[in-house]
Order: sequence, then C-alpha cells, then structure tokens
Amino acid sequence: MIASETLSRWQSALPFWMSFLLLPLVWIAAIWGGWTILLPPSVTWYLFAVLDGVFGLNLENADTQTPDEDLFWYRWLTSAWVPLQFLTLFGLLAYVSPAEHLNGWEKFGVFFGVGVVTGTVGINYSHELMHQKSRLERWLADILLAMVLYSHFRSEHLLVHHRYVGTPRDPVTARYNEGFHRFYPRVLRQCWHSAFRAEQEKLAKRNLIWTDRTNPFFRYWILQATMLLLALLLGGFSGVLLFLVQAGVAIWQLELVNYVEHYGLTRKHLGGGKYEHVRPHHSWNASHKASNWLLINLQRHSDHHYRPDRRFPLLQTYTATEAPQLPYGYPVMTVAAMFPPLWRRIMNPKVRRWRQMYYPEISDWSAYNKARNPPTG
Repeated sequence: MIASETLSRWQSALPFWMSFLLLPLVWIAAIWGGWTILLPPSVTWYLFAVLDGVFGLNLENADTQTPDEDLFWYRWLTSAWVPLQFLTLFGLLAYVSPAEHLNGWEKFGVFFGVGVVTGTVGINYSHELMHQKSRLERWLADILLAMVLYSHFRSEHLLVHHRYVGTPRDPVTARYNEGFHRFYPRVLRQCWHSAFRAEQEKLAKRNLIWTDRTNPFFRYWILQATMLLLALLLGGFSGVLLFLVQAGVAIWQLELVNYVEHYGLTRKHLGGGKYEHVRPHHSWNASHKASNWLLINLQRHSDHHYRPDRRFPLLQTYTATEAPQLPYGYPVMTVAAMFPPLWRRIMNPKVRRWRQMYYPEISDWSAYNKARNPPTG
C-alpha cells in the first residue's frame, strides 16, 4: 500500500519534471553546433505552445490541505534543479569557451539557449524556493539568482512586488498601454532601487544602517562575484562574456513574464495612500496544461498572489468570473509582448472589459491613475 501510494505521488509529479529535458538540449547544441543551437529556445517557446494546444486546459484543483509529506516529489524537483543548472552552466563555460568546432555566433547561440533555460526554469524555480520558510530553500533561490546576476529580485519580489502589486508603487506592474520596450528599461532601473530601499527601510526599523552585515545585498554581491570569478577561471574573458550573455537573456525572459502577469490591472485606491487587498482578479490567470508543467503552475498567478505561501502543486485555478484569463499560455503571450501593436490588439480590449467588470464606478481611468502615488525608484 505504501509503495503504491509513493508511486502514485511520483507519477502525479512527473509531468512537472519535463523541464529537466531542456538540460541535455543545451549540451547537444554545444557539442554539435549548427542548427542544434536553435533547439533550446525552440522547444521552450514553441514546442510547449504547441503542447498547450494538444493538451488543453487543466481546470482541476488540488486539495489545499494536502500534507507536506505528500509533496515530496514536487519539493525535490525545485531543489534538484539547482546543482544540475550549476554544473550545466559552468561545465558549458569550460567546454564552449575554448571550443574550436564552434564559431563566435554558435557560441553566442549556445549561451542564448542557456539563458532561455536559466531564465524560464531557473529563475522560476528560484521564485518558488524564495517563498518557502526553509532556510536551505531560500539559499538555493539565492544561488540560482546569482547565476543570472539578478539576486535583488528576491528582495524586490518579496518586499515590494507582493506588497504593492497592482499599484504605481510596484515597478513590475505593467501600466495600461505601456509597451514592453518601454517597460523593460524602466523595470531594470526601478527594481534595483526599490529592492535596495526596501531592505534599507527594513534595517532602519531595527535602528540599523544599510551597511549592517545582515543586509542581504552583501550576500547577493558576494554570490554574484563568485559566479563571475568562476566564469573567468573556467573560460577566461570569453567565458565571462558568455556568462553575461546567458544572464542577460535570463533577465529578459523574467521581465517578459513579469510584464504579462499584471498588465493593465490595478487595485482600487481607498484614499490616504491605501489600496484594497490583493484579490485573484489582480493577476492574469492561465490554465494551459503543458506550459504550467514547464513553469510549475506559475500561470496560476492569481492564486499565487492571493495565497503566496502555497507551494506550486496546490495553487488553484479560477474561472473567468473570478479572475481575468489569458487567451494563451506564457510561451505565446511573451512572444506577443515583444510586438507592442499586436500585444495591445490582444490585451487592451481585455483590460477594458476587466475594468467594466470589476470597477464600473470608475469612469475616468486617466484621472484615477493621476491621483495615485508615483512609482518608487
């Protein structure tokens, strides 16, 4: 009986392990070069979009009272990824940097693919890990983020984004009509400052200054410097350059997802700088089965913000009357976001319907937005 229950739990978690199949693809690209460098981004972006069409939606919800011991294979998934990504990233730096069978563009292509994987999977897994109470899991999140030089994301996400989502004080809530190419440089600038300021304010409440050793930014900087040093030792200056390529691509992938998750959605201002509580309708929801396997239910984003402490297998999906729905999963929507006219044609009518549905009393949204506090940063 115990063996059969263990097998059943493993089988239910198995689809979420599909992301591990991306790691051999980047090695194939590095060994063979040529057209194979297209495999990692093509599978990540396009194959999972096709699989969404094949497998459809998953509208079932797990029991939120499922005991933690029944989630072993789900918890092990995110932790096991960390050493494998580390070995893949730095193993490839040592292999590709001096490789004579790859030209410069092929080396760039290999690490572009690595960045797609470390951004789509690695940062996403760090997001799951940073939300846990376990010190080990939070450290693993820090290690993953250091590999893409975006360690401040943890502070920004936990202290700023979850608190101010859907308000102008949250840099990563994309404004209505704000194209991704305007959103991206703004976020890169504002998020670092808002994250640092949030940690500074947290220390000030304990009568400590920002230079206190408990400031996590010192840990972030040490971890990031360690990653850069490893890249230099293993691949020389070309290794550092390739490391920066994958980090840049990973950050771009993250912010594309951030752009999609809350585009145009705002919380109602109650006066005095206060906003209504975060509800499921303040995030775009997607129930596409295959892309949720790849992204460990990140697309059930409405429930993540409503109940941030829930582990990914327990995240709930919502109906169209409870939360706004994306027409496609993230693989399709992030590609659409790169083309602002296309994005606005798809999403702006949905935002306007959302406003009419949840806030019919607000007739002048331009005046409403002007009345808000300016963004931090």
